[in-house]
Amino acid sequence: MRRAAALILPLAVLAGCDAEAPPAQPTETATAIPADLETVEMPDIPAEEVGIGTPLQERVATLGILNKRNNLSEDIELSPGQSRRIGDVIVRLQSCERTAPWEMPKETGAFVQVLVKQRGTENSFRKIFSGWLFKNSPSLNVVEHPIYDVWIKDCAMEFPGEE
Repeated sequence: MRRAAALILPLAVLAGCDAEAPPAQPTETATAIPADLETVEMPDIPAEEVGIGTPLQERVATLGILNKRNNLSEDIELSPGQSRRIGDVIVRLQSCERTAPWEMPKETGAFVQVLVKQRGTENSFRKIFSGWLFKNSPSLNVVEHPIYDVWIKDCAMEFPGEE
């Protein structure tokens, strides 16, 4: 008897559902663009500068490097294409970017390659990381090495109209 009651109750609940009811429709006012925002006046900026910001070669990234073995950290500044060797690690910067000041969410990133000297060799390095590092989301892409940690601190660049 209890089993029959246990089966009847869920069936009764499902029978009360109306499969014919139409889904709720969004209102037009919720998705409409306000009239004063439909047309945007662009500032008087030369066409070659619109939307690109500082040229890649003129950007400067600030990266932090931590040697976990001796707990020493160091900040280095690199421009795209530059490399710096600190002890047994080489850091190469390929690119750095940050969102424009009027965009949300704010993000700063750098495409970095990290090479570490192999044990028992004179000048043989092994690439342990190649990818984008993000300031506000450091766990998104991590340099996984037992001794060295690398992260981005800043990307110095400017955008047209920024003061």
